[in-house]
Amino acid sequence: MKKTIALLGILLAIVITGSVFFIWQQNQGTNETTPETTSAETSSSQTSTSSQTTSETSSSGQSTTDPSDSIVKRVEQMSIEEKVGQLFLARYPGETAIADSQTYHMGGWLLFGTDFENETAESLTNKIQQLQADKEIPLFIGADEEGGTVTRISRNPNLVASPFQSPQQVYQESGWEGIAADTKQKAAILTNYGIQLGLFPVADVATDPSAFIYDRTIGLDAQGTSTFVETVVESLNETKVASTLKHFPGYGNNRDSHVEIVRDDRPIEELRQNDFIPFKAGIKAGVDSILVSHNIITSIDPNAPASISPKVIDVIRNELGFDGVVMTDDMDMVGLADFISQEEAGLAALKAGNDLVLSSSYAVQIPRVIQAVQDGSYSEEALNASVERILKLKQRLGMIE
Repeated sequence: MKKTIALLGILLAIVITGSVFFIWQQNQGTNETTPETTSAETSSSQTSTSSQTTSETSSSGQSTTDPSDSIVKRVEQMSIEEKVGQLFLARYPGETAIADSQTYHMGGWLLFGTDFENETAESLTNKIQQLQADKEIPLFIGADEEGGTVTRISRNPNLVASPFQSPQQVYQESGWEGIAADTKQKAAILTNYGIQLGLFPVADVATDPSAFIYDRTIGLDAQGTSTFVETVVESLNETKVASTLKHFPGYGNNRDSHVEIVRDDRPIEELRQNDFIPFKAGIKAGVDSILVSHNIITSIDPNAPASISPKVIDVIRNELGFDGVVMTDDMDMVGLADFISQEEAGLAALKAGNDLVLSSSYAVQIPRVIQAVQDGSYSEEALNASVERILKLKQRLGMIE
C-alpha cells in the first residue's frame, strides 16, 4: 500500500513538472514570436507610409505645371501674323495706336516725351488702359527713363514731382544706396501708370566727359559700372519693371550713331576686358533684356551695324551666355537708317537674332517679316523662339499667366 502511494506521488510530481515545463515553453515561444511580428508590421507600415509619401510627391510633381510650358502651348496656337507682331515695340503713333495694335498684333508701344505732354495722371492712366483694353496678350508700354538727359514721363510735373536725376548725380549725392532707392522709386512710378519698360540702366563704360554717351553713364570704370548695373538690375528684379542693359557692346568714347554711321575700331580683347564686363555683371544679376547699338564693331563684324549683325548677337548668346530678350536700338537712327532700308531693316534684325525690334516703320516691316516666314527665308523655328522669350518676359512681369 505504501509502495502504491509512493508511486502515485511520483507520477503526480512528473505530471505537474511536465505541465509547468509545457506552459513555460509556450510562453517562451510567444515572447520570441512577438518581436518578429511587430517588426514585420512596422516594416509593412513604413513601406505603406513611404509608398504613400512617394505617391503624394509624385502626384504633386505631376500637378505642378512649368510656367514655360504654358508659353510654348500659347505660341503653338498663335498665327504667324500674331507671332510676328509680338516682335515689334513701335513708337507710339497717336490716334491710330488702338487700330494698329489690332491690325498688326503689336508687341508694344514706346512713348516719347511728346506723348506725355499735357497729360494728367488721370488722362495718362486712361490712355494706357485704353491701349490695353481687350488685349489677349497685353502690350509692352515703354518709355526711356534713364534719368538726367534722357527722361520722358518725369518731364511732366503733372505726372512726376521732378525729373529723375542722372545716375552720376544720384551716385555722387547718396552712393549705391541712393541708386537702389532711385531705381525703386522709378519702378513704382512707372508701374503706377502701367509702364513695364523703362529701358535702363546704361551699361556703357565711358570715362571721357567729352564722349557722346558719358552724361548718360555712371561715369566710372568697368568695375564701377558693373556695380552700378548690378545694383539697378537687382533692384528692378523686385519690381514689375523690366531691366534693359544698353548699348551692347558698349559705346565707349565713340561718336553718336543717332546722327551718323559710327565705326568702332577697338580690338575685341579690349572690349572683352573692359566693355563686356558690365554686361556680364548684369547677366549674372538676372537682367531681363539687352539692347544692341547700331555701331559697326569692326573687330566682330566690319560689314554691318551691331543691331543687324548675327556675329554680334552670337557674342551675346554664346560668349556671354544670355538667353533673355535681345532688342535693337531705335531703327530710325541714322547709324542704321543710312545703312539699310527701313523695309528690310526689321527682317535683318530678326534674322540676326534679335527678339524685339524698336521701330517706327512697323507698317512696312511687319508684312515683310510675315512674307519671309511664309517663303522660308526666316524660319518659323527662330520666330517661335523669339516670341517665347517675349512672352516669358511678359509672364515674369505679371502681364500674362
